[in-house]
Amino acid sequence: MFSGIIETLGEVVAVAPEDGALRLSLATGFPDLALGESVAVNGVCLTVVRHDESGGADFFVSPETLARTSLGAAGPGARLNLERAVTLSTRLSGHLVQGHVDGVARLAEVIDDGGSCRLTLSLPAALRAFCVEKGSIALDGISLTLNHVGSPDGQGRFPVGLTIIPHTWTHTNLQHAAVGDPINVEVDVLAKYVERLCHAYLTPSNA
Repeated sequence: MFSGIIETLGEVVAVAPEDGALRLSLATGFPDLALGESVAVNGVCLTVVRHDESGGADFFVSPETLARTSLGAAGPGARLNLERAVTLSTRLSGHLVQGHVDGVARLAEVIDDGGSCRLTLSLPAALRAFCVEKGSIALDGISLTLNHVGSPDGQGRFPVGLTIIPHTWTHTNLQHAAVGDPINVEVDVLAKYVERLCHAYLTPSNA
């Protein structure tokens, strides 16, 4: 479990295909990683399969993860958001983030707003039920607040708007994102549970 508060930016050192999967080698900056530890990499929960004292680490990226996230597009030199798993004594400064990506957004617009940045992204329509204004969302593992949730565009997408404060902009890889880039999305897990539980009341007799 993670909180969506990015600790550092890691750099992709190498990407090695392995029978439809990938071995992702990163310079993490974490000298005390443990074998089998979970790390959120651009919002994707991955397991450390090799590490060294310099902060180098390898992660196995399965075909399922490649199909559902943007990690397959990361090449050597790419900067990725990193967060280690929370502990029971950690302050939950963001929100509950599992590292289980629900879909891939596309960055549609970036507007300078007096030091902050206003972003518009296009999300898959299937995620709209879980997005509300002033609700939480994780983008590439960053815990953010939705300022606007738009209507479906008829092409299977819908827009959302967010404000990125200067600290978040300079301490995450959003500063390097360009219009059209893919961004991993994880909606609020509590919203997913509520939506599933509400199905029990939507039987044919009372729907």
